[in-house]
Amino acid sequence: MEKPVWWQDGIIYQVYPRSFSDSNRDGIGDLPGVTERLDHLVWLGIDAIWLSPFYPSPDVDFGYDISDHTQVDERFGTLQDFDQLVDQAHQRGLRVMLDLVLNHTSDQHTWFKESRSNRINAKRDWYIWRDDKNNWLSEAGGSGWTFDPHTGQYYYHSYMPEQPDVNWRNPEVREAQLQVVRFWLERGVDGFRLDVFNLCFKDAEFRDNPGKIGLRPFDRFKHIYDSDRPEMMPLLKELRALLDRYPDTYAVGETFMPTSEKSASFVGKELLHATLSFDFLQNRINFPWNPKWLMERIMNREKFFSREKWPTTVMSNHDFPRAAGRYSRTEDDSQAMQAMTLLLTLRGTPYLYYGEEIGMRNLRLRRDQIMDPPGKRYWPIYKGRDGYRSPMQWDDTTYSGFSESKPWLPVHPDHVGRNVREQKENPDSLLHFTRKLIRLRKEYPAITLGDFKPIYVPQRQVMTYVRKHEEQKVLVAMNFSRQKTRVLLGPELSIKNWRALHGGTEEPANKQDLFEIPANGILILVAED
Repeated sequence: MEKPVWWQDGIIYQVYPRSFSDSNRDGIGDLPGVTERLDHLVWLGIDAIWLSPFYPSPDVDFGYDISDHTQVDERFGTLQDFDQLVDQAHQRGLRVMLDLVLNHTSDQHTWFKESRSNRINAKRDWYIWRDDKNNWLSEAGGSGWTFDPHTGQYYYHSYMPEQPDVNWRNPEVREAQLQVVRFWLERGVDGFRLDVFNLCFKDAEFRDNPGKIGLRPFDRFKHIYDSDRPEMMPLLKELRALLDRYPDTYAVGETFMPTSEKSASFVGKELLHATLSFDFLQNRINFPWNPKWLMERIMNREKFFSREKWPTTVMSNHDFPRAAGRYSRTEDDSQAMQAMTLLLTLRGTPYLYYGEEIGMRNLRLRRDQIMDPPGKRYWPIYKGRDGYRSPMQWDDTTYSGFSESKPWLPVHPDHVGRNVREQKENPDSLLHFTRKLIRLRKEYPAITLGDFKPIYVPQRQVMTYVRKHEEQKVLVAMNFSRQKTRVLLGPELSIKNWRALHGGTEEPANKQDLFEIPANGILILVAED
């Protein structure tokens, strides 16, 4: 394999700007606040930051309903603040990625205001208008079509009515959207995360989706006509050709309703560099935490993502519950450490959500505290995403060092004992464990470049796998039980010079030695033939 580029062997850290750091004391995080915290990411060992939307927005979907794709919302700062952030990040060796939301805009975008003004407006065809509606539903609930009484037609929206989908079949729309990409590339951006990119094209004949069995109304249809249309592929090629004109740039796509097979189909030399792999996030209701469930998902991904189709690993993000909150009901971080081990030792690019390095938990909110519109609409069946977006916990002060004013969302009550400052002072903390794993990734090529091979052991509650690159092997073993256990390396792993990188003595192990792993413990070994 050729020398990896930065997005293959690097760690990408997702920043939700609204909740990361508030520099002007208005209770909302901002771009200068991110700049002030860059040294924390350098200390941790991060290679790139991905910024969730900071563009002007009415906040119907908290930033993902954009009214101007080439400006900074005044609550987050200015374009000059953005330029300063990019400059300071680059000086520290950090890359900067942006969220691109190209499937839809806000209904307050000037494009849509013109489009809905009358039927003969030059931008009427920039959105999807119809005299009648088909059976396409909105993922946010209800019909995907909203009637506009002013012009007497329906417009389509994959999400909320305030987020109308643009018409990518219009060449002017295509050029305008690609101009947005050029705008940010010219400002020094290193890459993009493409929000639900595979929704951009819809069936030209607007055929009804066929039905199927599902829990939600939305899930009772096969979404073959409102997503994954073949017209997407030429667009991806055009986007990739544009990116290739700027050295070392990168695009990773968020696949709507992903499977490993579908996500991999969008990756290639002329397509996207990568797609976000939600192998551990697909089940919103139950999140099993056992070797069998996890290994099934890992092996399914390995089946479709080759060296030419580079995988990614995601444990949490702004739309899904935090890993530590899914897998633990206590303040114990042993399971959070296992999740971090998977994130940082599996094959592919790790995406680390802000606060995961200290094991931030999901915030519980009363109904009157909910800000997320879907949470307000579907309470108590669905309580929204606010619980995964609470302010970053920097210290134990009243507002956790995030702000000196009351934040837009409450600070998690556990910030008094769970924060960056406290964990920096504790060498056994999750923060130091995360930093150690990142250092091991950079030091041992087997972890970043190596093949993945599962090692099956008799203990059902033990997960073991090997990463191998050239003559180097790294073995990872995790005990998911509440009792310590011993693992015997089989003949294929009977190498005399296994050395512990974590969880054991640093002395070489004897041939076929029994390795003891504590309850909920982790063992990482290295051997070089």
